[in-house]
Amino acid sequence: MKAYTAAHVREAERPLLEAGVPLMQRAAAALADEIVAVARERRVGSDAAAHRVLLVVGSGNNGGDALFAGATVAEHGLVVDIVRTSERVHEAGFVAAVEAGARLVDAASIDANDYDVIVDAILGTGANGSALRSSARETVERMLSQFGEPRHPVIVACDLPSGIHPDTGEVADPCVLPADLTVTFGAAKVGMLREPAAHYVGRLVIADIGLGSRLERIADVR
Repeated sequence: MKAYTAAHVREAERPLLEAGVPLMQRAAAALADEIVAVARERRVGSDAAAHRVLLVVGSGNNGGDALFAGATVAEHGLVVDIVRTSERVHEAGFVAAVEAGARLVDAASIDANDYDVIVDAILGTGANGSALRSSARETVERMLSQFGEPRHPVIVACDLPSGIHPDTGEVADPCVLPADLTVTFGAAKVGMLREPAAHYVGRLVIADIGLGSRLERIADVR
């Protein structure tokens, strides 16, 4: 499997973003497809309204990807709740999700086991493996303490599990949601394939958002 650094991916994205290519919408569409698939797989035979999805979102574009995905998921008839780990979230994504029927909930009031799928969209590659802090850490700690065995929500990481370093594979703090599925955008990041980060990635799905040829050229030059 080819893997690239976070800098490679950002460099490949830059001209496309400047040209107005809707990379976030492409990423969100791919993420939404995976969320709906794993939710329905978890409750085979249930009607869509029985499926519950929780988006745990931070302030950056990673949260924006998840919020736009959440709008699509809600339009499919699934129940979508949003927990913010920051006062500021991606505004357009949040509006789209709420208009589609998602609702904002308080982190302290949730029981993680009420959900079929929990989406980790707290930190993206730009955080460079920073440990979770403040409300984000409190939220993740609370959910980790609630998970039971043998059945707990399916954890889907948006681009990468929050708290792992995208390049080195280092994990600064064990307070990380261990993903069952990571939907990463454009290409696998090098750190995802290295321990200890690989332990938190789960099944890795690479969503094609149109970076392939540019990434190969960038990597060949360096």
